[in-house]
Amino acid sequence: MLKRDKWRLILVVVVVIIAAAVAFPVKGKIRLGLDLRGGVHIILQAKGTPENPLTPDSLERLLVVLRSRVDQYGIAEPVIQREGEDRIAVDLPGIEDPEAALDLIGRTAVLQFRQVLGESPRVPAKPVRANYDSDEQFKTAEDRWTAAKNEVDLYIKQMEEAVKSNPDMAVARSENGSAYLLGKQYVGGGELTKAETNFDQFGKAAVSLKFNTEGAKLFDEATAANIGKQIAIVLDGIVISAPVVQQRISGGEAQITGSFSTAEANRLAIMLRAGALPVSVEVLENRSVGPSLGADSIHDGIKSGLIGAALVVIFMVVYYGLLGIAADIALAVAMLLVVSALIMLKSTLTLPGIGGMILTIGMAVDGNILIYERMKEEFRSGKTMMAALDTGFRKALIVILDSNITTLIAAAILFYFGSGPIRGFAVTLSIGVVASVFCNTVVTRTLLGIVLSARKTHTL
Repeated sequence: MLKRDKWRLILVVVVVIIAAAVAFPVKGKIRLGLDLRGGVHIILQAKGTPENPLTPDSLERLLVVLRSRVDQYGIAEPVIQREGEDRIAVDLPGIEDPEAALDLIGRTAVLQFRQVLGESPRVPAKPVRANYDSDEQFKTAEDRWTAAKNEVDLYIKQMEEAVKSNPDMAVARSENGSAYLLGKQYVGGGELTKAETNFDQFGKAAVSLKFNTEGAKLFDEATAANIGKQIAIVLDGIVISAPVVQQRISGGEAQITGSFSTAEANRLAIMLRAGALPVSVEVLENRSVGPSLGADSIHDGIKSGLIGAALVVIFMVVYYGLLGIAADIALAVAMLLVVSALIMLKSTLTLPGIGGMILTIGMAVDGNILIYERMKEEFRSGKTMMAALDTGFRKALIVILDSNITTLIAAAILFYFGSGPIRGFAVTLSIGVVASVFCNTVVTRTLLGIVLSARKTHTL
């Protein structure tokens, strides 16, 4: 064995050992994309107003807030990116509750503490026929409900009329159907420094708030001026609660309580920590991908890959014999490198990414075929096998590099302009190109050098 082949062999062995240590066991190490793992795909459209127009800066801030919310929610490998001038695509793999995810990213999360000037009566729950013994009883209950609702509607209409003459006032409904006439704002979400989930004295989920210095001062003044009165906590125009202030609250801390679960309180805390959306958004598409569909995609992708690889292996052995076996070994090393690279780079594997892995099989074998055909040409010209090996590799190297560099350029363009799964394909393809070039020029060269050296020694 030549000295250079020994060094190549050492390099190959080291690379294979490291790759195997990273890759095995494979299960659970590769991050799966939306199309393989299941989850939610959402398309949002940003909408500006005359007072708050949509600008490139507001759209970038919108992306920042959305990413912050999703990151705090703990979603692995989310994809949040612009599509066109005013649309944002959001892929959330592994989400089990699509509605909760939509609520998390879609709510504006504008928090206000406002003065309460009036409150309408609450609308009772609408009667259900099954709860009454007769149609007459149900009809009586329904009439009472209609009368109560009309009374509340009239009260709300009066509040709305009052608002028209005073722009500092507003009408906001609560989750129980009542409405509040609100006065000036005391504190806003912009003064928040912390929002955490905890529990109140009754064991119900709550959100604890802490304001900055300015917010603490404003909240202190607001509670001092409203002892025995209500202060409404308003989120996105909805009154979450309107507690009566029992005493002056200093220190800049407050608590939001309501009829929400721990998960809802956690989402609320996340939204408040991340900040309000700079512009409103409208959901254009909300599509769920089931885990079973993802599992079928993985199964079909692996099946097609194994069939393709088996056919390639058989062809190379039948057509090239010993050279084909060397090519097949190099192919196995290339696939090992692709898998280990995906794990090390923490890349997300998508369905098109599986297609990129299958394409790597073809590229790796194609490079070996180019080398072998050049070797045959050199051998027919009268050169020895070792000389044909060296010359064949040297001549084929230029062609291999040219073809793979152009492929890398195409992959880079796909990654830059593509989205979601297309980027996954571009990443996997790029890794596959680098792995196949390494295996063509180093692994195959090393194996053939060892085989030919052994033959020469045996002959002697």
